[in-house]
Amino acid sequence: MRHVDFSPLYRSTVGFDRLFTMLDSLGQPDQSQSYPPYNIERTGENTYRITMAVAGFDETELSIEAREHTLTVKGEKSEDKTPENQFLYRGIAKRAFERRFQLAEYVEITSASLKNGLLHVDLLREIPEAAKPRRIEITAANSAPKQIEASTVNGAAA
Repeated sequence: MRHVDFSPLYRSTVGFDRLFTMLDSLGQPDQSQSYPPYNIERTGENTYRITMAVAGFDETELSIEAREHTLTVKGEKSEDKTPENQFLYRGIAKRAFERRFQLAEYVEITSASLKNGLLHVDLLREIPEAAKPRRIEITAANSAPKQIEASTVNGAAA
């Protein structure tokens, strides 16, 4: 496995340490979980959807939690109450799972729905006005003192 050293980037960036930690953790071998399968879609300029195939789970057996830029989806299957069934072949997974997704700043969950064995989690990236780029006016350095002098002269004359 190839390891990338991000230490040179720390010298010229501020506040990206969480990103570098996340990139380091993606290469860990324990992150090779494949159940349940999922898709991540971009549905608009600032909207996303995570779709997970959770066949056999109902709403009461699934939980979704968002905390500190991490979305966690858990599934815990309740035990069958009908012991009279004898399976000759069991191909539908019945195991519990926990899947984590790292969310960027300002990404929030807008809704979640379960339909036809697919769990849909809709996300919205809404950047607040204070964080959006804004244009700063540049004034000439010599124009400001002239305005101050004119007001002083007017103040002395009055």
